[in-house]
Amino acid sequence: MANQSSVAVAQTGNNPFLRLVAALSTLAGWCSAAMIVAAIGITCQMIFVRFVLNASTIWQTEAVIYLAIGATLIGLPYVQRLRGHVNVDLIPLTLKPRARFVLAMFTLSISIIMVGIMLWHSYEFWHLTWERNWKSDTVWGVRLWIPYLALPVGFALFLLQLIADLVAILLKIEKPFGLGDA
Repeated sequence: MANQSSVAVAQTGNNPFLRLVAALSTLAGWCSAAMIVAAIGITCQMIFVRFVLNASTIWQTEAVIYLAIGATLIGLPYVQRLRGHVNVDLIPLTLKPRARFVLAMFTLSISIIMVGIMLWHSYEFWHLTWERNWKSDTVWGVRLWIPYLALPVGFALFLLQLIADLVAILLKIEKPFGLGDA
């Protein structure tokens, strides 16, 4: 049986920045969970309307899709805070503390750059939908800037959590990969 990951919830110490980011990530997690619950409720309502009342549905499928995708994006920082993303710690386990520190700095820096690029492009995309007032090509005709707002918000909060993780390691509040002194 595999052991639990050696990395636990992101540590904040008494650092106000890290505590603020942790609070924002936790709030995002709760919002993400609420979106999942709403999607489940709407799905149940849609099933009732279709199969019990034998009526057609207009907005439910689209709303559930947007809520599920939005929950995924908004939940990114919370999952990062809980260290719930896929983690292969074979290499960090074999490294000495200094090399582990360098690897942590490298991986967090690359992640920050990649998520920053995603944030930039998602903001541009969201702004385009806002500026041109795009609507979906469905009967419901939802204004697309509303569900697409989950893109820049989710990536911004995820980026903030990654930066907080980097700061926590640099300030020695947290250990690289949660495995040992650097």
